[in-house]
Amino acid sequence: MPGMTQSPLRLAGAVFIPSVLGFDRPSCGRIRGAVAFFPTEVFQLTLEVMFGLIHDLMQLSLGNPLLLIGAAFQLWMMVDALRREEWIWAACILFFSVFSAVFYYFMVYRAQGSASGGMGLKGFELPGAADRRRIKELESRIHHLDKARDHSDLGDVYFSGGKLAKAEACYRRALERDPEDDDTVSHLGQCLLRQGKAAEAKPLLEKVLTVDPRHDFGYTLMALAEAQTALGEVDAALLNWKRVLENNSYPRARVQYAELLASRGMVDQAQAEIDEVLADQNHSPAFEKNRNAVWIRRAKKLESRL
Repeated sequence: MPGMTQSPLRLAGAVFIPSVLGFDRPSCGRIRGAVAFFPTEVFQLTLEVMFGLIHDLMQLSLGNPLLLIGAAFQLWMMVDALRREEWIWAACILFFSVFSAVFYYFMVYRAQGSASGGMGLKGFELPGAADRRRIKELESRIHHLDKARDHSDLGDVYFSGGKLAKAEACYRRALERDPEDDDTVSHLGQCLLRQGKAAEAKPLLEKVLTVDPRHDFGYTLMALAEAQTALGEVDAALLNWKRVLENNSYPRARVQYAELLASRGMVDQAQAEIDEVLADQNHSPAFEKNRNAVWIRRAKKLESRL
């Protein structure tokens, strides 16, 4: 209607489409003109207009593969955001074009994606963020001082960023300078485990746990249980998961313990663990829900099979 403020969708059609994708003005006009506005408190996009808009975009995509690729990428990121229950991101991707999808890819999808070896890193984070300034700082300290602790800290940064080969090299350099550092030995074991090298990881983790059975707040023991599971040592893994849960209530531990119980036909016990995980999640803060999202999905998937 004349005199009314244009919506972000109309502005996106006027600016983004012709400047980036190279559409002609008549085509853009059809898309902009398809949006109906109503003089109500909340503007509504009718179902008929939505279908018309989608039809126009499909027609345009036939002559411009770039739009088709962008739309597929945007849909992929939106579906991923919905699966992760990232509702704000999903809304941004839906309403604010492919640029939001690109931001989501680098800020959420890539950061929480799978590392090499087929094992995801989300839910396995070590302390320390993959920050460029932190990497530069540690590299500078290593250049001048060459201390084992700095090599190990740099390995933690690479580990958290999913750069497992670089992390492994840093941990090994740290151990050349201080072979008795339990933190470094444990983190090297966990790094090898994430690369699918469970047989190499197991003795390193066992060595640390011999000295400190509760090392790293139970994370080292969880890694050992995962290595034993990967090696088919189910009885030993069950025992260690139980030991972890005697002192902690990590969803990572409960879900994998429940999966092993279910594999042994202990359905009632597995269900009890899953119920505990889901009940705790309902009362967790947002940051914790996001951190444990991968385990909640696995818990729900297991529950559907029980």
